Amino acid sequence: MGSATASRAEAGAAPAAGPAPPAFPPPAPGDVPARRRAPGSLSRRIVLLAAIWTAALLLVGGIALDRIVTGTITRNFDDQLAESIPAMLAAAELDPFGEVRFNRPPVDPRFSEPYSGLYWQVSAENRAPFRSRSLWDRELPVDFSKSCVEPCVTRSGSFRNEPLRIIERDGIIPGSTVTWRFQVAQSTGQLDAQLADVRRTLWLSLGALGAGLLLLAVLQASIGLMPLRKISADLAAIRSGRASRAPTDDVPPEVAPLVQELNALLEHNEKVAEEARTHAGNLAHALKTPMSVLTNEAAARSPDLADAVVRELSTMRRHIDHHLARARAMGRRNASTARAPVWPSLERLVTAIERIYAERGVVIDVAGDRNLVFRGERQDLEEMAGNLIDNAAKYGGGRVFVTLSEGSGKDAGLLQIQVEDDGQGIPVKLRETMFERGSRLDTGKPGTGLGLAIVRDVAGIYGGSVQLAESEDLGGLMVTLKLPVCQQNSPGKG
Repeated sequence: MGSATASRAEAGAAPAAGPAPPAFPPPAPGDVPARRRAPGSLSRRIVLLAAIWTAALLLVGGIALDRIVTGTITRNFDDQLAESIPAMLAAAELDPFGEVRFNRPPVDPRFSEPYSGLYWQVSAENRAPFRSRSLWDRELPVDFSKSCVEPCVTRSGSFRNEPLRIIERDGIIPGSTVTWRFQVAQSTGQLDAQLADVRRTLWLSLGALGAGLLLLAVLQASIGLMPLRKISADLAAIRSGRASRAPTDDVPPEVAPLVQELNALLEHNEKVAEEARTHAGNLAHALKTPMSVLTNEAAARSPDLADAVVRELSTMRRHIDHHLARARAMGRRNASTARAPVWPSLERLVTAIERIYAERGVVIDVAGDRNLVFRGERQDLEEMAGNLIDNAAKYGGGRVFVTLSEGSGKDAGLLQIQVEDDGQGIPVKLRETMFERGSRLDTGKPGTGLGLAIVRDVAGIYGGSVQLAESEDLGGLMVTLKLPVCQQNSPGKG
């Protein structure tokens, strides 16, 4: 299986007859590419959000507080003004001519001072009003169409430059059948000035509070994001070579996981780079000897040059196949979080290998858990399992058992693929050497001797392993491949 993969990799594509057409047509002259909107500053976002939220809360709270305070002040004003109504009702009486008079006038001296801003009036329909001296030559407006059995509160602008607030109440004087309207009015200039002062103080206070909260948000954004700026500086130091890791001391608990993940990513990248360097060095070292042999044979004009070329090129091909398999597995492992169901892959492999060895009558039986999932790429799974099953079919006597199960105990979290054959097996002292590149026991059959080496290396990349043992059921070789598992929800057996 590994040699077949290498053969496909070695096959080159035919050269193109001319320059390849562009993958996408060039943009029209009038077309302007859409520019991606740059993300805003995190500090600006925090401050803007705090400003909007604070302004909304202060506005709603300010309106509510304004209504409560102004309502309270206005009610107090009305209550003080309405205190004169009961005294007027108690002091009102009719004179011999049927007109209203007070047997004791209201005590507030402002009722006697002309245009003082505090007035009273008693009136009825078709009757001349009885007024306080403070009204002088003016009258309070009266609307007899509405009933004021309970005190009524109205505002009036009938007096020029003197808005009034009027408290009215209907009453009947003893000895009279007429309903009289008792009114007390006061200029709202003082009330309006007081309300204006209260509103000014209220909104100035809320504005100062909002400014303080906005300043607090700016300080929070500035101080709270300092650890992120420190991480940025640490990364700049790592990029410039002045440091190898971001320091984890004196880091807030909320940012510590980010720093740990960054350090883990740096360590992972260094490990990948080191593996790549080691891989390239191993390949160079492996190719150096065959190339030296070919150079020496060519320089000496050896009569066996053709045989040497074939032999050394075969060696070079084995090395290239092996390193290509490792490179593909490492690339997929580092850049993928794929999951591959194992059972469908084994069924495809068994069908293909049985067709290849149909003339020999090879029979392959598969059993085990159908729902196990390999935590990795399907191509790598099929390359490893395919090499093992192909070796069992090629070197065995015709019977192959493949068992799929999930490990337990120290092997928990791993799936196990056991491949058994009825061949001659491998002696214990030679089993370790079988994982070396090019190692083969039966040189009479075609192959490169890379199968087990590729399986071991690819499994090791995923954190798995390969073990060789003797099959108790078939008497030949039993190979156990252990790989990381991702268990599905619904278990089943096959």
